[in-house]
Amino acid sequence: FYTPCSNPHVSSHLSLLAESLPTEPSDELPIAATRGNRNKCSVPGTLYNTNTYEGYQSIDKKGLLKAEGKKIWDDIRSGKVEEDCSVLLRFLIISFADLKRFHFDYSIAFPALVLDPPATLVDLKPASEWFTAEEAESVSACCNEWRMSSLTADVPFFLVYISSNSHATIRPLKDFKDCQHGDHKILFAFYDPYHGPNNPGWPLRNYLAFIYARWNINKVQFLCYRENRGFADMGSSLVGEALIQPSQAWQDEEHVPQVIGWEVNSKKKVSRHIDLSTSMDPTRMVISAADLNLKLMRWRQLPSLNLSMLSGTKCLLLGAGTLGCQVARMLMAWGVRKITLVDSGKVAMSNPLRQSLYTFDDSVKGDKKAVAAAESLRKIFPAVEAEGIVMAIPMPGHPVPSKDEQGVLDDCKRLHDLIESHDAVFLLTDTRESRWLPTLLCANANKLTITAALGFDSFMVMRHGSGPLSTTDDSKTEPVSSVSTGVGKMSLSQSDSKPRLGCYFCNDVVAPVDSTANRTLDQQCTVTRPGLAPIASALAVELFVGILHHPLGISAEAEFDNSLDSGSSEQPLGILPHQIRGALSQFSQMILVGHSSNSCTACCPTVVSEYRKRGQDFVLQAINHPTYLEDLTGLTELMKSANSFELDWDDATDNDDDFVEI
Repeated sequence: FYTPCSNPHVSSHLSLLAESLPTEPSDELPIAATRGNRNKCSVPGTLYNTNTYEGYQSIDKKGLLKAEGKKIWDDIRSGKVEEDCSVLLRFLIISFADLKRFHFDYSIAFPALVLDPPATLVDLKPASEWFTAEEAESVSACCNEWRMSSLTADVPFFLVYISSNSHATIRPLKDFKDCQHGDHKILFAFYDPYHGPNNPGWPLRNYLAFIYARWNINKVQFLCYRENRGFADMGSSLVGEALIQPSQAWQDEEHVPQVIGWEVNSKKKVSRHIDLSTSMDPTRMVISAADLNLKLMRWRQLPSLNLSMLSGTKCLLLGAGTLGCQVARMLMAWGVRKITLVDSGKVAMSNPLRQSLYTFDDSVKGDKKAVAAAESLRKIFPAVEAEGIVMAIPMPGHPVPSKDEQGVLDDCKRLHDLIESHDAVFLLTDTRESRWLPTLLCANANKLTITAALGFDSFMVMRHGSGPLSTTDDSKTEPVSSVSTGVGKMSLSQSDSKPRLGCYFCNDVVAPVDSTANRTLDQQCTVTRPGLAPIASALAVELFVGILHHPLGISAEAEFDNSLDSGSSEQPLGILPHQIRGALSQFSQMILVGHSSNSCTACCPTVVSEYRKRGQDFVLQAINHPTYLEDLTGLTELMKSANSFELDWDDATDNDDDFVEI
């Protein structure tokens, strides 16, 4: 877009805005939406943005300019200019954008048809000196009226018709033939963006070529229309005369004039380079750079990647140790911006080497892990909304003295509220019993839940199935976000027809108990191979992203590497397994599935119903009485039945054919 010059000291620049670009590649230029805007006279153009700097350097600038010039020439020959005079002006931009460093290289051309020989300008003077006083007043009035009308305000080329009685009117270009009769003056007027008193602006070049080619006029009187504070200014506007004597080639129908127009930079035809990094906010730069990687993934490989869903998902990480640190960083890499870490421990001297969010200074000061981890995340990526919460997770098998009961109940309430207010929960604690209460609360709230656990050289990553009572409890608190809402709806449609996937405790036949008592030093520390935690953490986050993008969410069936061949629809991120177990000793990995158990101490309907009925009293009884959960779920009776069951072994030798390999 451009406007007539309105300042005697500054020219009006061509403005390329975000709205200049079509929203979709197939869309037409968005010119119609700006029609009637006096401050936006449209100029069509072409922007070529190359994907590589080498492509930018090797682009055929001469050929592109010639093609743009031919468009102008074709519009002149066809008469399109008379219907839409904006096509007489065009621009061409070639560019390369280094979006990682915020460096931009570009060249701009304004294609101009070459008159050969060039036109001669004579008698150029201010319009106030060329017109009589009556004519100047009348021309100003009709130009102001032209500029005020929504139908003509942005039409940059027009005819000024001055009758013998000094009365002026403005006519569109298509009325030229009707204006040739009688004793009057005709000026070919245009909006002039240039401010100088001695030269007309760049639109005149193609205007003269059009006037001669269309009407064969050799002597052209023109008006360079300029303004002052939005109104016609005959003092700065110019009137002149141009003499045109082109070669005979212009009479040839097949003739296409030469085209010039590349802007010079420091008097040389070289591209311009601009570095915006020095003038940008570093925080905004790092956000843009991080988003760029994800956008490139979506552009090249994953068109269905939902970046807004990832950035809006609230993740709760229970445990800020080796797994918690790695998971938090992986989540940020995927674009998750809302992370809460829960841990009660302090940064120990041995932590910084294996736990990537801590430093030596953190261990010297004895900072709380959750707080130090959140602060570290904000230092790594300032846009992340990270919060550290220092609290212990109540655990079965760890009896609570009467004087401490209220504190434990407060922790239970706080953990319940945290899980309710987040969309996804990662169980990353050190002990088995510390995962029990979060598993129960997640099953009750029907939350997306991921568990990761480590051995010395083995790991397990799994997703929990949907909650067992999500379809029957109308009193449950509404989900906190659209992500949770979608998860809830998915569970409603799936849990009745197909078995639920199990949780971390579904394969156990005993309730969780105190696993920290009477431990030797090597048992008190998490002794694992250093490479194990990054592998398990990466798989946990990838599993989380896969669940978010699966149409069934947490209710999706367990998939295997060959399940896509059996008729199920392929997902853009691949299969969605239930459990992933791996061993570094053999560099192996396998995918397993386990359905929910009716005797599970954490997620079965009996346990969840009892929790909903009794609340914190139920939790306190489970903590103080190790066998309570086994009695409630029927595991006690199951163990008695198993102990009383006797088998009679047949000592006879059977043929090998009777054995079946499983």
